[in-house]
Amino acid sequence: MSDSTVRTGAAPKPVGAYPHTRRVGDLLFLSGIGPRDAATDAIPGNRYDADGRLVAYDITAQAHAVFANVRAVLEASGARWEDLVDVTVYLTDMARDFKAYNAVWAEYFPDIDTAPCRTTLGISALPTPIAIELKCVAAVAPRA
Repeated sequence: MSDSTVRTGAAPKPVGAYPHTRRVGDLLFLSGIGPRDAATDAIPGNRYDADGRLVAYDITAQAHAVFANVRAVLEASGARWEDLVDVTVYLTDMARDFKAYNAVWAEYFPDIDTAPCRTTLGISALPTPIAIELKCVAAVAPRA
């Protein structure tokens, strides 16, 4: 069983000492991925007051950005969007954001029969001022 990691500049840098992915056999485990912009580290949809405090965010903008980041990490790892088999979603405001997030999910996974399994959890905070993070597992083709 082979084991390899990937770090890519196509997605935001991890906020800790860990890779974007670790492949073990035919499974690819993605570290938690948020919506930060890879080039600027900006968080789409966040609005701050004059003192730099977060005052509002747009979950739809963040959801689209997090999916783009997941796709970038998958591609850098030699995987495809269709390889996703399990996604854990972390939302910092389940009551406010679940419906909007669910609508974005349906755009990216319109066919329930080919969509990955999903668990959505409401949590109190994430390590940066983001409202969403995804933890994903993909099943990838065996290496030649």
